[in-house]
Amino acid sequence: MINELLLCGSVIFIFGATVLSYKFFGKTGLYFMSAIVTILANIEVVILINAFGMEQTLGNVLFAATFLITDILSECEGKKEANKAVWIGVFASIFFLLLTQSWLLYTPSENDFIFGSIKAVFSNTPRMIISSLVVYAISQLFDVWLYHKWWAFTEKRFGDKRKFLWLRNNGSTLISQILNTLLFTLFAFWGTYDTKTLVSIFLSSYIIYIFTSLLDTPAVYLARWIHDKKIGK
Repeated sequence: MINELLLCGSVIFIFGATVLSYKFFGKTGLYFMSAIVTILANIEVVILINAFGMEQTLGNVLFAATFLITDILSECEGKKEANKAVWIGVFASIFFLLLTQSWLLYTPSENDFIFGSIKAVFSNTPRMIISSLVVYAISQLFDVWLYHKWWAFTEKRFGDKRKFLWLRNNGSTLISQILNTLLFTLFAFWGTYDTKTLVSIFLSSYIIYIFTSLLDTPAVYLARWIHDKKIGK
Protein backbone atom coordinates (compact mmCIF):
# COMPACT_ATOMS: atom_id res chain seq x y z
CA MET A 1 0.00 0.00 0.00
CA ILE A 2 2.96 2.31 0.57
CA ASN A 3 3.72 2.51 -3.18
CA GLU A 4 0.16 3.56 -3.95
CA LEU A 5 0.20 6.26 -1.29
CA LEU A 6 3.56 7.55 -2.49
CA LEU A 7 2.33 7.75 -6.10
CA CYS A 8 -0.81 9.64 -5.08
CA GLY A 9 1.31 11.97 -2.98
CA SER A 10 3.65 12.50 -5.93
CA VAL A 11 0.76 13.63 -8.14
CA ILE A 12 -0.38 16.20 -5.57
CA PHE A 13 3.16 17.41 -4.88
CA ILE A 14 4.38 17.64 -8.50
CA PHE A 15 1.20 19.12 -9.97
CA GLY A 16 0.90 21.50 -7.03
CA ALA A 17 4.52 22.62 -7.43
CA THR A 18 3.92 23.21 -11.14
CA VAL A 19 0.96 25.51 -10.47
CA LEU A 20 2.83 27.31 -7.68
CA SER A 21 5.84 27.86 -9.95
CA TYR A 22 3.51 29.55 -12.42
CA LYS A 23 1.84 31.63 -9.71
CA PHE A 24 5.11 32.98 -8.28
CA PHE A 25 7.39 33.01 -11.32
CA GLY A 26 5.10 33.06 -14.35
CA LYS A 27 6.17 31.31 -17.52
CA THR A 28 9.81 31.40 -16.32
CA GLY A 29 8.78 29.12 -13.47
CA LEU A 30 7.27 26.66 -15.92
CA TYR A 31 10.43 26.71 -18.05
CA PHE A 32 12.39 25.80 -14.91
CA MET A 33 9.93 23.02 -14.08
CA SER A 34 10.16 21.70 -17.64
CA ALA A 35 13.92 21.30 -17.28
CA ILE A 36 13.94 19.83 -13.78
CA VAL A 37 11.10 17.30 -14.22
CA THR A 38 12.58 16.09 -17.51
CA ILE A 39 15.97 15.45 -15.87
CA LEU A 40 14.48 13.79 -12.78
CA ALA A 41 12.12 11.63 -14.83
CA ASN A 42 15.08 10.22 -16.76
CA ILE A 43 16.62 9.05 -13.48
CA GLU A 44 13.41 7.85 -11.88
CA VAL A 45 12.24 5.85 -14.90
CA VAL A 46 14.91 3.16 -14.40
CA ILE A 47 13.15 2.04 -11.20
CA LEU A 48 10.51 -0.70 -11.63
CA ILE A 49 7.80 -1.02 -8.97
CA ASN A 50 4.45 -2.71 -8.33
CA ALA A 51 1.49 -0.48 -7.52
CA PHE A 52 -2.27 -0.70 -8.01
CA GLY A 53 -1.79 -4.31 -9.12
CA MET A 54 0.46 -3.34 -12.03
CA GLU A 55 4.17 -3.49 -12.74
CA GLN A 56 5.31 -0.04 -13.77
CA THR A 57 8.27 2.29 -13.99
CA LEU A 58 8.64 5.35 -11.84
CA GLY A 59 8.83 8.61 -13.72
CA ASN A 60 5.29 8.43 -15.09
CA VAL A 61 4.03 11.27 -12.91
CA LEU A 62 7.01 13.45 -13.78
CA PHE A 63 6.54 12.77 -17.49
CA ALA A 64 2.84 13.59 -17.07
CA ALA A 65 3.84 16.92 -15.54
CA THR A 66 5.56 17.90 -18.79
CA PHE A 67 2.19 17.71 -20.53
CA LEU A 68 0.62 19.78 -17.77
CA ILE A 69 3.34 22.40 -18.25
CA THR A 70 2.81 22.72 -22.01
CA ASP A 71 -0.98 22.77 -21.59
CA ILE A 72 -0.77 25.63 -19.08
CA LEU A 73 1.57 27.54 -21.38
CA SER A 74 -0.64 26.86 -24.39
CA GLU A 75 -3.73 28.05 -22.53
CA CYS A 76 -2.23 31.10 -20.83
CA GLU A 77 0.84 32.17 -22.80
CA GLY A 78 0.43 30.81 -26.34
CA LYS A 79 1.70 28.10 -28.67
CA LYS A 80 5.14 29.62 -29.12
CA GLU A 81 5.82 29.62 -25.37
CA ALA A 82 4.61 26.02 -25.04
CA ASN A 83 6.97 24.85 -27.79
CA LYS A 84 9.79 26.79 -26.12
CA ALA A 85 9.27 24.74 -22.95
CA VAL A 86 9.60 21.55 -25.01
CA TRP A 87 12.97 22.62 -26.42
CA ILE A 88 14.16 23.69 -22.97
CA GLY A 89 13.40 20.15 -21.80
CA VAL A 90 15.35 18.70 -24.73
CA PHE A 91 18.33 20.96 -24.02
CA ALA A 92 18.27 20.05 -20.31
CA SER A 93 18.26 16.34 -21.17
CA ILE A 94 21.22 16.67 -23.55
CA PHE A 95 23.19 18.65 -20.96
CA PHE A 96 22.35 16.08 -18.29
CA LEU A 97 23.33 13.16 -20.54
CA LEU A 98 26.70 14.63 -21.50
CA LEU A 99 27.56 15.69 -17.95
CA THR A 100 26.64 12.41 -16.26
CA GLN A 101 28.50 10.36 -18.86
CA SER A 102 31.61 12.49 -18.30
CA TRP A 103 31.52 11.49 -14.63
CA LEU A 104 32.02 7.86 -15.61
CA LEU A 105 35.29 8.71 -17.40
CA TYR A 106 37.03 9.71 -14.17
CA THR A 107 39.26 7.32 -12.24
CA PRO A 108 37.99 7.38 -8.65
CA SER A 109 40.28 7.83 -5.66
CA GLU A 110 41.12 4.75 -3.64
CA ASN A 111 39.20 6.40 -0.79
CA ASP A 112 36.06 6.86 -2.91
CA PHE A 113 33.03 4.90 -1.76
CA ILE A 114 30.25 6.22 -4.02
CA PHE A 115 31.58 5.86 -7.58
CA GLY A 116 30.29 2.30 -7.95
CA SER A 117 26.75 3.36 -7.14
CA ILE A 118 26.97 6.37 -9.44
CA LYS A 119 28.21 4.12 -12.24
CA ALA A 120 25.42 1.61 -11.64
CA VAL A 121 22.80 4.33 -11.98
CA PHE A 122 24.16 6.46 -14.79
CA SER A 123 25.60 3.72 -16.98
CA ASN A 124 21.98 2.71 -17.55
CA THR A 125 20.67 6.18 -18.32
CA PRO A 126 22.03 6.97 -21.84
CA ARG A 127 19.54 4.72 -23.61
CA MET A 128 16.75 6.05 -21.40
CA ILE A 129 17.65 9.68 -22.03
CA ILE A 130 18.18 9.27 -25.77
CA SER A 131 14.86 7.41 -26.01
CA SER A 132 13.24 10.07 -23.86
CA LEU A 133 14.72 12.88 -25.97
CA VAL A 134 13.29 11.54 -29.20
CA VAL A 135 9.93 10.53 -27.75
CA TYR A 136 9.62 13.66 -25.61
CA ALA A 137 10.19 15.98 -28.57
CA ILE A 138 7.79 14.08 -30.84
CA SER A 139 4.96 13.62 -28.35
CA GLN A 140 5.21 17.07 -26.76
CA LEU A 141 5.29 18.98 -30.03
CA PHE A 142 2.37 16.84 -31.19
CA ASP A 143 0.53 17.60 -27.94
CA VAL A 144 0.98 21.37 -28.36
CA TRP A 145 -0.15 21.16 -32.00
CA LEU A 146 -3.19 19.06 -31.09
CA TYR A 147 -4.11 21.31 -28.16
CA HIS A 148 -4.43 24.29 -30.49
CA LYS A 149 -6.26 22.22 -33.10
CA TRP A 150 -8.86 21.27 -30.48
CA TRP A 151 -9.00 24.92 -29.41
CA ALA A 152 -9.60 26.14 -32.97
CA PHE A 153 -12.29 23.47 -33.45
CA THR A 154 -14.26 24.32 -30.29
CA GLU A 155 -13.97 28.06 -30.87
CA LYS A 156 -15.24 27.70 -34.43
CA ARG A 157 -17.96 25.23 -33.46
CA PHE A 158 -19.28 27.02 -30.39
CA GLY A 159 -18.08 30.60 -30.91
CA ASP A 160 -16.38 30.85 -27.53
CA LYS A 161 -12.62 30.95 -27.02
CA ARG A 162 -12.61 30.22 -23.29
CA LYS A 163 -15.05 27.33 -23.01
CA PHE A 164 -14.14 23.66 -23.34
CA LEU A 165 -10.72 23.95 -21.73
CA TRP A 166 -11.29 20.43 -20.34
CA LEU A 167 -11.76 19.11 -23.89
CA ARG A 168 -8.61 20.59 -25.39
CA ASN A 169 -6.64 19.66 -22.27
CA ASN A 170 -7.74 16.01 -22.12
CA GLY A 171 -8.30 15.60 -25.86
CA SER A 172 -4.71 16.54 -26.65
CA THR A 173 -3.02 14.86 -23.68
CA LEU A 174 -4.81 11.50 -23.78
CA ILE A 175 -4.09 11.05 -27.50
CA SER A 176 -0.50 12.28 -27.21
CA GLN A 177 0.13 9.96 -24.28
CA ILE A 178 -0.67 6.91 -26.41
CA LEU A 179 2.08 7.96 -28.80
CA ASN A 180 4.42 8.85 -25.93
CA THR A 181 3.88 5.59 -24.03
CA LEU A 182 4.16 3.31 -27.04
CA LEU A 183 7.30 4.89 -28.45
CA PHE A 184 9.09 5.18 -25.10
CA THR A 185 8.29 1.59 -24.08
CA LEU A 186 9.71 0.27 -27.36
CA PHE A 187 12.76 2.55 -27.57
CA ALA A 188 13.78 2.33 -23.91
CA PHE A 189 12.97 -1.25 -22.95
CA TRP A 190 12.96 -3.38 -26.12
CA GLY A 191 15.44 -6.20 -25.56
CA THR A 192 15.68 -5.42 -21.84
CA TYR A 193 12.39 -7.01 -20.78
CA ASP A 194 10.31 -9.80 -22.29
CA THR A 195 7.18 -9.06 -24.32
CA LYS A 196 4.84 -9.70 -21.39
CA THR A 197 6.69 -7.15 -19.24
CA LEU A 198 6.75 -4.64 -22.11
CA VAL A 199 2.99 -4.94 -22.52
CA SER A 200 2.57 -4.57 -18.76
CA ILE A 201 4.76 -1.45 -18.72
CA PHE A 202 2.85 0.06 -21.66
CA LEU A 203 -0.61 -0.65 -20.21
CA SER A 204 0.26 0.40 -16.66
CA SER A 205 1.96 3.58 -17.88
CA TYR A 206 -0.98 4.57 -20.06
CA ILE A 207 -3.51 3.80 -17.34
CA ILE A 208 -1.55 6.07 -15.02
CA TYR A 209 -1.44 8.73 -17.74
CA ILE A 210 -5.23 8.52 -18.10
CA PHE A 211 -5.63 9.31 -14.41
CA THR A 212 -2.93 11.98 -14.35
CA SER A 213 -4.41 13.60 -17.47
CA LEU A 214 -7.81 13.80 -15.82
CA LEU A 215 -6.29 15.01 -12.55
CA ASP A 216 -4.27 17.76 -14.22
CA THR A 217 -7.41 19.43 -15.62
CA PRO A 218 -8.18 21.26 -12.34
CA ALA A 219 -4.53 22.37 -12.28
CA VAL A 220 -4.88 23.92 -15.75
CA TYR A 221 -8.10 25.70 -14.71
CA LEU A 222 -6.35 26.97 -11.58
CA ALA A 223 -3.39 28.19 -13.62
CA ARG A 224 -5.73 30.05 -16.00
CA TRP A 225 -7.47 31.64 -13.02
CA ILE A 226 -4.07 32.74 -11.68
CA HIS A 227 -3.20 34.18 -15.11
CA ASP A 228 -6.54 35.98 -15.41
CA LYS A 229 -6.14 37.44 -11.93
CA LYS A 230 -2.67 38.73 -12.76
CA ILE A 231 -3.87 40.54 -15.85
CA GLY A 232 -7.04 41.76 -14.12
CA LYS A 233 -9.39 39.81 -16.35
